[in-house]
Amino acid sequence: MSLPDIQTLTLPNGKTIDTHTFLFINNEFVAGHGPMIDTVNPTTEEVICSVHSADESDVDAAVQAAATCFETTWRKVAPAQRGRLINKLADLIERDIEHFAHLEALDNGKTVAVARDIDITDSVACFRYFAGWADKIHGKTVDTTFDKMCYTRHEPIGVVAAVTPWNYSVQMPVWKLAPALAAGNTIVLKSSEVTPLGILHLAALVKEAGFPPGVLNVVTGYGHITGNALTKHPLVAKVAFTGSTATGRRIMESSAASSTLKKIQLELGGKSAQIVCADADLPHAAAQACQGIFNNHGQSCNAGTRIFVQEAVHDDFLALFLEETKKLKVGDPFEDGIHQGPQINKVQFEKILGYIDLGVKEGATIALGGKRVGTKGYFVEPTVFVNCTNNMRIMREEIFGPVVCIGKFSTVDEAIALANDSEYGLAGGVYTKDVNVAIKVSNEMHAGTVWVNCFDVFDQSTPFGGVKNSGFGKELGKYALLEYLNVKTVKFQLMDI
Repeated sequence: MSLPDIQTLTLPNGKTIDTHTFLFINNEFVAGHGPMIDTVNPTTEEVICSVHSADESDVDAAVQAAATCFETTWRKVAPAQRGRLINKLADLIERDIEHFAHLEALDNGKTVAVARDIDITDSVACFRYFAGWADKIHGKTVDTTFDKMCYTRHEPIGVVAAVTPWNYSVQMPVWKLAPALAAGNTIVLKSSEVTPLGILHLAALVKEAGFPPGVLNVVTGYGHITGNALTKHPLVAKVAFTGSTATGRRIMESSAASSTLKKIQLELGGKSAQIVCADADLPHAAAQACQGIFNNHGQSCNAGTRIFVQEAVHDDFLALFLEETKKLKVGDPFEDGIHQGPQINKVQFEKILGYIDLGVKEGATIALGGKRVGTKGYFVEPTVFVNCTNNMRIMREEIFGPVVCIGKFSTVDEAIALANDSEYGLAGGVYTKDVNVAIKVSNEMHAGTVWVNCFDVFDQSTPFGGVKNSGFGKELGKYALLEYLNVKTVKFQLMDI
């Protein structure tokens, strides 16, 4: 006998909260036919609840619902009405912001404050930003010859398969949903099987907001079952993925092997470099660089995990950086004053500790941290390695945890070369008072985003995406809309009257 869709969870303070556990297809929560999946609280290592997963038949049902809705309904909804519905959804998310924050703290391990004030607040703002774009997507007239008239139309692609990660389990889906909906597409979203609860609540709000059935469908499941069925489905016109580079490659292979060619957008891994020049405001640089790596427990694709410091100020910067790091409290995400909760699960926890051991074996020195915190939960100390060189695996591979590696450089050209000596190119940063140096580094760094005298600063209007093995395509801003549109050319032969 299967459990009911809505289950009641108990929070650490004794209060209760409800969560959906079924798939969301055609505006209804329905049982899945795949294996049940336990979602685990990384703070306690205990099972929160079990959620349904989608097999190939469930994925097909979700895609069929999205395709039918696109052809018969959603693409014909007036753009201004699409914008009103998206704004209504933003209002409902804001209404339920505490509900989302507590689900995220349980399911993901990030603090209630971070989930509420960053992830969900950003999600609300993202929907509102793209709601404003819905009725401002315009084509152009094109002058050709005197006897012809030509114009372009920007049209929605169709059914979008969005495959999203566990580290920002509401925010990352919203980065895809908002521009896709504004452009007039329908979506089948595969949420991470590790953190499915927040996005299932968002699905309920989609129905409450009044979106037509089939506009958004949510299927939870494992990548090799649910994800593979979704990315290969012949009615899917585009795949938008955020996650590891290895999984991104598999998605490209899967999509290429399907019966229909698909537009692909990939936001993948990173090993971002932060360059601290001798003339930088060192206290400011230390504070920014610290947040740039340890934000979200180090579980961010753009985290500034490699810090290169000019030799003349290396020791001074290191002392300031260590003081900033020591301020970070690790503990229960439901407690006030906590900066860093647990890592997402046992696999990631053991991977991080394994990299810390590897760094020591490679000859790097632990200046701070390096150990597990407590005996229960997946907590890791913020860890700072020094004496790091670019040939070390801890400097080349994505650890995806609270581990930073610090090295030295002598000249700006050397720093740029060190930063670019990576297979990744998602983001980077430079700290300097010299505008010429800032522009030189920004121009020459192989990265999709370069922050100057700051790091990890996002805005809904600012495009984000990588180069090299960090992927291609842009999230956020007007550039993101282009990822969800096809351009059609219409040409008239003018006839004599």
